[in-house]
Amino acid sequence: MTRRLAIFDFDNTLILSDSLMPFLRYAAGPWRAYATAVEAILRYAFLRAQDRQKASLRTFVKKILLRRLLKGKTRHELADAIAKTCRWQKVNEPVMRALRDHREHGDMIVIASGSLDIYLAELLRGVPYDALICTDVGTQNGVLTGEMMNGNCVRLKKAERIKAWLDANGPFDESFGYGNFPHDIPMLNLVKHRVIVS
Repeated sequence: MTRRLAIFDFDNTLILSDSLMPFLRYAAGPWRAYATAVEAILRYAFLRAQDRQKASLRTFVKKILLRRLLKGKTRHELADAIAKTCRWQKVNEPVMRALRDHREHGDMIVIASGSLDIYLAELLRGVPYDALICTDVGTQNGVLTGEMMNGNCVRLKKAERIKAWLDANGPFDESFGYGNFPHDIPMLNLVKHRVIVS
């Protein structure tokens, strides 16, 4: 029996924009979310060159946003922000149809995203998939720590985690990947058939 796999990015692929800032706006309020983002960008700009090489701007800013805006909250406290983010998102219908076509053909579906585990499963409610690889936010005694437990699941880190999943669950006779340029190129390099979503 032929084993087939399809891997889909979420932000700017299955949906038409990025979900993190809308979620953080709902979770902490728009003024606080944007002010924290601006502060983080300015802090990055004043880092020494060797420190900037240790983390990309996006990862640096994301770390600060999660620590400042989510630390100390419970998932229950974020339920309203998650619900609002669900209503906010706009599905990329052609890509979602491709996902459902893969499911109808019996393909295994993996969603791989830099989005947060706190809300991503809820945003994917009703979407068929077999595995979810994303940015995991730490919890301690039911309270969020604001730390990214397995790193920021984007670009090379996302590809590393997908590679580990493939090693554990493969091999596959056919593999398909759907993602956006340039962020998902490392992920798409792991599959036979690549679709760049613009």
